[in-house]
Formats: sequence, structure tokens, C-alpha cells
Amino acid sequence: MIAVLTGGTGGAKFVDGLRKVVPPRELTFIVNTGDDFEWWGLHISPDVDSITYVLSDLLSKERGWGVDGDTFQCLEAMKRLGEPAWFQIGDRDLSTHLRRTHLLREGKTLCEATAEITKSLGIESTVLPMTNSPVETRVTIPEGEISFQDYFVRRRFRDPVNSVRFSGAENSSAAPGVVDAILSAEMILLAPSNPVTSIGPILAVSGIRKALQDSTAPIGAVSPIVGGAAVSGPAGALMAAQKLPVSVAGVAEAYQDFLDFLIVDSADAEASQLFTNARLEMYSTNTIMKTNDDRTELARAVVSFASDSKKLKVAS
Repeated sequence: MIAVLTGGTGGAKFVDGLRKVVPPRELTFIVNTGDDFEWWGLHISPDVDSITYVLSDLLSKERGWGVDGDTFQCLEAMKRLGEPAWFQIGDRDLSTHLRRTHLLREGKTLCEATAEITKSLGIESTVLPMTNSPVETRVTIPEGEISFQDYFVRRRFRDPVNSVRFSGAENSSAAPGVVDAILSAEMILLAPSNPVTSIGPILAVSGIRKALQDSTAPIGAVSPIVGGAAVSGPAGALMAAQKLPVSVAGVAEAYQDFLDFLIVDSADAEASQLFTNARLEMYSTNTIMKTNDDRTELARAVVSFASDSKKLKVAS
């Protein structure tokens, strides 16, 4: 079994490639819920939904989020009624949020609700929210502290960032199955997701980081930073706010207490040799996922690198 920590659009693209080279039943996805929030009275889980949609062939290829071919008539109607409309929920996407919220109000946990939704969509892989507890990523900008969705979607990540924190993480615990998935995995992969706001909240949940440290499986990450900048989104600004170098070295530093190998883009192959870490192995390949073939080839390469790393780990 392969356990994958993931979130964001880069994570969804990587998952799309991975599901094509590994049997779906052998994949367990541990997904960021630090972006979760309430909208129109509904519980929204953006990263869980993106993984769910990509695994069920529903994800919009054009937008990278939401449902393919969706319409937005409800959004327009709510806007006319005076409701906020800066977070775009499509009409088919809305059904997922309605179903999740209904299950939660019935007393189901987020993990149980996710399991019911993925089963209904015929998904064979296991999708695990990182926790059933409320954890919210909060971003401090010059004007004060705001939610991640406010910073990322409403304000389009234009504000300078002073710091990031994960409210509620100190009182959270890993969702059932998360720690077991990590400890029983044959390999563990961190998707090319934002290290601060996509993977960071997962690592902040009690028990998850320790499980990674205790795992005997090879643990590898794909860098979302290429040439000293994020492939997409605000990862660079957020890493800088957390005092991490905006480079492959910064990605390695974020995961240094458990990481065995790091995959960097071919453009960073030489740069990756400029920092030293005696226990960290480096691999390079094309990590820019512009096409479906790019996604599949990256996933295939990462699994191969993980197999090599496993052999070296056993030998040592």
C-alpha cells in the first residue's frame, strides 16, 4: 500500500497520474482539511473534494477544481439574493456539499461522511481527511489575521504574508486510519503540494508527524518549487513567511525530520547539489505537469525512485 499526503491543485494533478500507474485499491490519500470552512451554511472541504473528483473522473480539467462541465446558476441566484459569491460553487459541486453537511448533521464524522461519498462515486482508493477535528489555516497579513480562503480566493493571494498558523491543530488528533496507513505503508509520498498550507496542516495534527518519523517505509516528496519559485500559487510567499528558503532546500527543510528522498525538477538538478544532507537522496525528473502524459510519467518516476530508495534503506 502507498500512502500519499496531498492537497491543492498540484496534489490533485499528481494523484491523477498516480492512479494510472498504481492499482487504485493500493492507494490511501491523507488529505489536508485546513482549508475547510462554512459557506452558505454548508461544510466545504476543498482539497478532499478535489481528490474525490479526480478519482471519480469528475474534476474540471480546465479549472483544476470543481466538477467538469459544471454550471453556476445557483451561484448567480444567491448573488442576486445578496449572498456572498466570491467562492465559486457550481451546481453539481453543490450536491457534494449538501450531502456532506447532511451526513455531518446526522452525527457522522468528516471521515465517515467522506467514506460514504467516495463509495457512492465508485472510488476504490481510500480517501482520509487528516482529522475529524476542526483545524483552520490562518494567514496574517498587514491588516491582521484572515482565513486561508479569504487570503487565497477572495483576495487572490495578493497580500504580503507575515505568518501562518493552524488554529485548532494543538487540540486535534489524526482521523481513524491515518496513523495506521502511515505505519503500514510500503512507501509514503508527499505530493507536490504547498509545503506550508497544503502539507503543513497535515503535519500539525497530533500523531501524524511522529508516525512519519517512526515509519520504516521510504518517504519521498516531490518539490513544488522549480527554479526558486512556486510552479503555481502562493507557495513561495508562504514559505518565506515561515522562514523557509524558497528553493528545493526549503522543501527539504520543511520535511527534514522524516524525509528519505526528494524529487526535484530537472532544471534544479544542479541546484539541489548545492545543499548537503547526509541522509537525503536526490532524484531529478520533469515535475511540470502540463499534460496527462506528464502526470503519468512523473508518477511512474516517483514510484521507481521510491523503490530504489527502499532498497538503499534496507541495505543501510
